[in-house]
Amino acid sequence: MKYEVVCAGFGGQGVLTIGKFLAQAGMAEGKNVSWLPSYGPEMRGGTANVMTVVSDDPIASPIVSYPDVLIALNQPSLDKFASSVRANGVVIVNSDMCPNCCKRTDVKVISAPMSTMAKEIGDMLVLNMVALGAIIGSTGMVKFETIEANLTGYLKAKNPDLLEMNLKAIRKGMEIK
Repeated sequence: MKYEVVCAGFGGQGVLTIGKFLAQAGMAEGKNVSWLPSYGPEMRGGTANVMTVVSDDPIASPIVSYPDVLIALNQPSLDKFASSVRANGVVIVNSDMCPNCCKRTDVKVISAPMSTMAKEIGDMLVLNMVALGAIIGSTGMVKFETIEANLTGYLKAKNPDLLEMNLKAIRKGMEIK
């Protein structure tokens, strides 16, 4: 099993965190991982993306030129990366920020109003966790339980309310089809 993933959006949407949690979960499950962030100097509001690879085999390069999975949280990210997704790959789109959805017919397109879902859960800060749930639900790349244990260890003492909101967002994202 090998998944090459690109997560992209505006700085502040949590795209780097999506890749980080995928990589940490992969490591916890005994897989080989790489995590390569890229962002502009302005960070919040600028463009940001991360390339993450989760594999049973050694990883030759952290560079992802033709991802198996694209998470596009805004239209510029979808426009930039959608054409590079491998045939039979998965394109996960935040329809609230991508009015022109992916038109490719050789990939599975999963489109949902993730910003709206995050607001309904209680905070826009969980937008990235909705997207993370969509990845888990559509690929099975890592287990929910692994992500849950990682988040719990990180947030339980610091902010238990945010922990519950994040877990709810991941579960909601896993339901997106």
